[in-house]
Amino acid sequence: MRKRRKRKFALRRFLAVLLCCCLLVFGIAGGRRAYHIFMTSTGRQLPDVPDSAVYPVRGVDISYYQGNIDWDVLCAQDISFAFIKATEGVDHNDTQFLQSWESAAQADIFVGAYHFYRFEDSGAQQAQNFMDTVPVRENTLPPVIDVELYPSLENEPDAADTRENLQEMLDILEQHYGVKPILYAAPNTYRKYIRYFSAEYPVWISNYYYEPYLDWTFWQYTDDGLLDGYDGDQIHIDLNVYRGTREEFLTEFGLTE
Repeated sequence: MRKRRKRKFALRRFLAVLLCCCLLVFGIAGGRRAYHIFMTSTGRQLPDVPDSAVYPVRGVDISYYQGNIDWDVLCAQDISFAFIKATEGVDHNDTQFLQSWESAAQADIFVGAYHFYRFEDSGAQQAQNFMDTVPVRENTLPPVIDVELYPSLENEPDAADTRENLQEMLDILEQHYGVKPILYAAPNTYRKYIRYFSAEYPVWISNYYYEPYLDWTFWQYTDDGLLDGYDGDQIHIDLNVYRGTREEFLTEFGLTE
């Protein structure tokens, strides 16, 4: 979810020039797709795109990077759910959250909110930041705790201490919202911190190269998606699928259409 700075190569600078030409000729929407074609020519491995016949319930996760969202346009591209970044640590709020949360309520889409976990902060205080920001609302997806390593960490946090802190946060959020939260993780944080919780809590895993082998509920299969319907500085958007049918999706999270 957190965007990582990519290395700049001379070839990419050359391709950027070609992108500008495409933007002029084909417009923004066409340019976005042209950008994707050009970027793959640099050698970056394409994601393992899930078969829509196998995984028909598809969604996105967004933050201020995507700017204003036109939910009708976004939903028209076979998008059924969206997770919106709400908070980070004990005192950070995503500047776009409230606008996205309120506008999504008028659209034909199921939404949930996520929190970016800070290892150095108390689980109870992080839970309070989230609860102060995200209202209890019927017919929404459970809260998500996004557990990733980040550059400011000097060392990988202790596994036992982290699990204890996460459990405190999970318990508080479950009591407040009445549902078990979802845990998001990359493969490295799953192995060290989240696997311990996987039997009790839904897991949302990111893996951009192949379908995860573990028992996942949501799979973020690329951070390089290209859709229409948002106007932020970041042209890419994270794409996800739910592991099951639409009926199973609705039943698991107590949703109604």
